[in-house]
Amino acid sequence: MADFPGEPIIRVHALVNRFGAEIVHDGLNLDVRRGEVLGIVGGSGSGKSVLLRTIIGLNRPAEGEVEVFGQNVLSASEREMHDLEKRWGVLFQDGALFSSLTVAQNIEVPMKEHFDMPLHLMDEISAVKVALVGLPGDAGEKYPAQLSGGMRKRAGLARALALDPEIVFLDEPTAGLDPIAAGAFDELIRDLKASLGLTVFMVTHDLDSLFAICDRVAVLVDKKLRVGTLEQLLEDNHPWIRSYFHGPRGRAAQHSEPGGMANEQERSAAPA
Repeated sequence: MADFPGEPIIRVHALVNRFGAEIVHDGLNLDVRRGEVLGIVGGSGSGKSVLLRTIIGLNRPAEGEVEVFGQNVLSASEREMHDLEKRWGVLFQDGALFSSLTVAQNIEVPMKEHFDMPLHLMDEISAVKVALVGLPGDAGEKYPAQLSGGMRKRAGLARALALDPEIVFLDEPTAGLDPIAAGAFDELIRDLKASLGLTVFMVTHDLDSLFAICDRVAVLVDKKLRVGTLEQLLEDNHPWIRSYFHGPRGRAAQHSEPGGMANEQERSAAPA
């Protein structure tokens, strides 16, 4: 992947998250550069999703600073947060689609929240987003329960892209998908990032996704982050990092096909 020397679009400094007596993040620092795909990995309970939720203002940390687009998220007013939210989109792990709404209506939710648009314009925009994420044209009329897992992920991504955001936050985007659907989703993210100039912040456990689309990776270990390219992290001697990247799944992901997409047989055969 290419190096992105651009200015930081997200800054996290001295972040501390604790729940009761348990400290999850202890003085965590991170810069996310404009235009890069950054993968966030770590063991169970390391606080990957907590970090994402803290950055977008859904979790208030015990200490530290979070800036997005130069705006301090933790001290932002309601109006300032409203303006920030128009500039990012979020795909939560389960898609978080409203089951009582069609796909098109789900995509229109951010439009209704942030803008006063005529219905016909929202319908046109939602149809464009449905096509953008590779869903069939009639998917907009369907309800989430009528879609496969991969299609629900794409519908959730279409909603995340509804307002043409500059940043997309993805929480375990390939979790629960079969190897073919997971590989196709990786390719979709890579293509959208290239065509739309997105900055992508992706929490994942999927090594194939890291090798397929990430420019840099941030590893949560010892309550802090170790950040680098995959080449740099493959040389890291931290026990968890070595186990993660050099175990059976890591070796399978490294021996992917040209172009970054992991070999399908390796992706499905790698032990969980």
